[in-house]
Amino acid sequence: MESLNKKFGTAPVFFTAISTILGAIMFLRFGFSIGHVGLAGTFAIVLIGHMVTIPTAMAIAEIATNQKVEGGGEYYIISRSFGLVIGSAIGIALYLSQAISVAFYIMAFTEAFSSLFEWIIQNFALPGWLEWLMLQKQTVGIPALLALTMIMLTKGASLGVKALYFVVATLAIALVAFFAGHTDYSLTHSLDFFADIGNSTSAGQHLLERTTAITRDTLSAMQDLPGYLPENPANEEISNTVPLGFFAVFAIIFPAFTGMTAGVGLSGDLKDPGRSIPLGTLSATVAGMIIYFFIAYKLAVSASPQDLADTSKLVMADIAWQGWWLIPLGLAAATISSALGSIMVAPRTLQAIAKDRIFPNSKLNYWLSRGKGDQDEPFNASVVTIVIAGAFILLGALDSVAEVISMFFMVTYGSLCLISFLQHFAADPSYRPRFKSKWYFSLFGAVACFGLMFFMNAVYAIIAILMMVLLYSLISIYNPDKKTLAVIFQGVIFQFSRQLQVFLQKAEKENTGNWRPSAIALSEDSFDRISAFDLLRWISQKYGFGTYIHMISGYLSRQSGKEARTCKNRLIKMAESTESNIYVDTLISPSFTSAVAQVIQLPGIAGTENNLLIFEFSKRDPAKLEQILDNFKLIKSVDFDVIILGSSERGFGLKKQIHIWITANDYENANLMILLGYIINGHKDWRGSEIKIFSIHPGATIESEKENLIRLIEAGQLPISTQNVSFLASESDKDIRLVICEKSKDADLSIIGFRDEAVKHDGKSIFSGYEQLGNTIFVNAAEQKKIK
Repeated sequence: MESLNKKFGTAPVFFTAISTILGAIMFLRFGFSIGHVGLAGTFAIVLIGHMVTIPTAMAIAEIATNQKVEGGGEYYIISRSFGLVIGSAIGIALYLSQAISVAFYIMAFTEAFSSLFEWIIQNFALPGWLEWLMLQKQTVGIPALLALTMIMLTKGASLGVKALYFVVATLAIALVAFFAGHTDYSLTHSLDFFADIGNSTSAGQHLLERTTAITRDTLSAMQDLPGYLPENPANEEISNTVPLGFFAVFAIIFPAFTGMTAGVGLSGDLKDPGRSIPLGTLSATVAGMIIYFFIAYKLAVSASPQDLADTSKLVMADIAWQGWWLIPLGLAAATISSALGSIMVAPRTLQAIAKDRIFPNSKLNYWLSRGKGDQDEPFNASVVTIVIAGAFILLGALDSVAEVISMFFMVTYGSLCLISFLQHFAADPSYRPRFKSKWYFSLFGAVACFGLMFFMNAVYAIIAILMMVLLYSLISIYNPDKKTLAVIFQGVIFQFSRQLQVFLQKAEKENTGNWRPSAIALSEDSFDRISAFDLLRWISQKYGFGTYIHMISGYLSRQSGKEARTCKNRLIKMAESTESNIYVDTLISPSFTSAVAQVIQLPGIAGTENNLLIFEFSKRDPAKLEQILDNFKLIKSVDFDVIILGSSERGFGLKKQIHIWITANDYENANLMILLGYIINGHKDWRGSEIKIFSIHPGATIESEKENLIRLIEAGQLPISTQNVSFLASESDKDIRLVICEKSKDADLSIIGFRDEAVKHDGKSIFSGYEQLGNTIFVNAAEQKKIK
């Protein structure tokens, strides 16, 4: 069934994105930009625009390779990162943007027929009612919407993708014809990067007359484009002010560069979203940027700034070879493909929202979430989307809505960049993307998105933000059971709290400690054997929180207090010299039992409860092991995970091999053992090391255990090659410890599990027999850990 539900590769993602990027604004308004700000200014607009879109594309690529992106694409990513309440508030606004965009693109599609209808009206005597009908955009818009409706509701995304290939091919032919064309202007004029209608030597009066003559119908064609700001005073000056300012033109042109996330909405229908989304999205974004550079250059060398700034005609048609029919055909292909892309992704966004039971009515959620056929096509959600789009096409006036909708898109892009940045800052060990962006790219993209909202129109930016707050409030009221503080925010808060604790610790004279789960190590031999110190700093360097406690035997006195301060300073210097992130302290206690009782009650330094205890003993002199086991019942009374480190004279050796041994008795311990190996392997001290897993099970179950373990490694994206996983059949007449010693005698670290029951029945004997090994950590998990 999985192969039936996930049928698309990378191509639909790329074509959906590129056909949306190379859309109506490219044909109708890109020359307008060169006319007003020159070729150099247009290049700057392309660069600044892609300083937003490229970080957004990188953020999507990163997030999509970390988690399985389900149906809904951008909504799924945002809701699973920010939580359902915040995510659905953004998701509903995103859906409305996508649904109304269908109307935008259909209205722009009708412009491809304007010249034909004008020619018919001028050359044929038509009844008044028919002439009036041909001048209405709905005459073409409503039938076009109905045709797309038939495609999506009867054939679904499959035929939609096939149609997408056709329109993309048509768009490509139109672009080839455009680049193949030439004009007399290109033969008589040299290129001027800074020429615009303000400094061109051509007749300015000619431009003024032509601009003044623009008809209401022509202006409405511009108003129907996404991103046009009709109520912005800058846009009102199009017909009477020469030239427009840079950001006024930017506000009109910027939507041309958006659309790179359009293919993410197909994630539920992709065979491998983790590969197809980043590859398709990034390649479409970069390809679109390059094409826009070439289009700008071609326009600048082929027509005067006055002609380019004239919005009453399609300049690209005058330049292109056979442009009188190929460019209108390309315009039709660009707009219909964008509309098709929006119709494909918008219903899936609504379906995903309904599946999360966000709407207050359970019957409405059920009806919207229902799919059709084996592919779970969002039939009902498509009906709602078509109704919304049709209503806006019938209204015809989209000017006031256009600015708010473009604001919602900016909120979406900014949210995606912000998620990537926060994940970098949160340093969650479950966040292991195959494609990694840089935190400063993501931060810049988020700031740029939200900043551009106010550059485009401050009033509508505020309106959009207020609408998001209203949606958030309503969803919170009707969904009190939904999680409001998402894991990503918890991670950021934990990390921020850790940094504050580190700062305070350094202000007193030094360092920090941490890991997740929150670990605490207790040792009396900190300056004789540093293995426990090293183990804690490796675990705590990035992924969690750790506290190292040096125990001083005795009663509290002036002398012991002075010794404690001296030891603490030594530990701080050790932490500083090793650049570790562990919090260090000392504890004076008359007995090991009282020390353990105090340690397990210590609060976590970052606001999280401690849940992992680390002890250490020497294999050569295991006296400390008896103390640890005597207090094992006390330790387990608070359900702590426990690591007991057996130190050898070899220490951690060359830090090149980590061996993990999993037996049939390690059901609860196995995942924690694997996670510990992954985290230690990620420290710079273990750079170039490899993890090997040895699984010992009875011969009858070894195949099923093999399949489960391989699936766990692949699903968790752990850096463990399947070639480094060995499966051994246990032999009843052979001690497992002999097998372990034989296979891991050269390992630098061995990880072995143990159970509570074994400690009760066999005592310290379960830790013996490993003297031939290097340092060994024995792991006991309070409960099974999940690897996602």
